[in-house]
Amino acid sequence: ASASASASASAATTTTSFSSPQEFRQAVRSGKHTGPTNGVCPGFMQCNLVVLDEDQAFDFLLFCQRNKKACPLIEVCDVGSPTADSTIAKGSDLRTDIPKYCIYRDGKLDVEVEDVTPYWPERSVAFLIGCSFSYDGALLDAGIPLRSVEQSKNVPMYRTNIPCRSAGSLRGNVVVSMKPIRGMDVAKEVEITSKYPHAHGGPVCVGCPDAIGIEDVNAPEWGDSVDILPDEIPVFHMCGITPQAVLMESGVSFAITHSPGHMFVTDLPSDTVI
Repeated sequence: ASASASASASAATTTTSFSSPQEFRQAVRSGKHTGPTNGVCPGFMQCNLVVLDEDQAFDFLLFCQRNKKACPLIEVCDVGSPTADSTIAKGSDLRTDIPKYCIYRDGKLDVEVEDVTPYWPERSVAFLIGCSFSYDGALLDAGIPLRSVEQSKNVPMYRTNIPCRSAGSLRGNVVVSMKPIRGMDVAKEVEITSKYPHAHGGPVCVGCPDAIGIEDVNAPEWGDSVDILPDEIPVFHMCGITPQAVLMESGVSFAITHSPGHMFVTDLPSDTVI
C-alpha cells in the first residue's frame, strides 16, 4: 500500500481528547490511537521522525542544517537510543509512541507498521524534526478553523518544484502541506505561523499552487483532499514529509520514519524556543 493510501485510511480513526501528551503517547503505545495527530494535544509541539543507520546520519544532519525551514531539528538522539530526552518527552519510546511508521528500503516504501521495535537498527541515529501541527492550537485560539480536523481527515501534502540544498548523497525537492484559509484571515495566519520557525514557520506560498509545481490541489500525493470554500485560499507550508521524499529520491538503503500525518507528540509547549 502507498503511504498516501494508508494515511487516508487511518484518518478515519476517531481522535479523542487527551489530558496530556503523556496520556496520548500511552494510548498510542497500547494501540488505542492509530490515526493522524492533527488537532491532538493542541498547545504541544509535535515532531516528525527520521531514523537512519549511523553511517548515513551525518549527511542527514548536514541536510537539515542546510534546509532549516523544511527540516527544523528539534532533537538528535544518541547512537542506538530509541528515547527522546526527558525534557522533550519523559518516559517516551520512539519505537512505539507514534501511531504509524514507514519502513523504507533502497528508496522505496517497504511496509507500514504500528511498532518498529523489531526494525530498529542497533547503530541507529534518530532525528526529531518540527511539525506544523505544533501551531494548530494557536490557529484555533485565533478563530482560524482547521479543515482537516473538521472533516476528520489527514492533511493534504504535495511534492513541489522547490529544490532543497543537497548534502552528501541526499537530494530532492520540498514537500508542502496545505490549509484552506479565509481570505480575511490570511494575514493573521501568516503572523501566527511565522512565530514558529521550529515548526516550518510562515507559508512558502499563498494561493497559486501552480507556482510551486502543484497541478491539482485536489490530488495530494500524501494525506487527504479537503474542501476549499469560495472565500478561502490554499496556504502552503513546508512539511516534514520532505525528508521522506528526499530519502526516496536519494535511494537510501534503510530508514524508519513516521507515517505521513502521524507525529510524535512531545511534552514541550508549542512555543518553546529551540
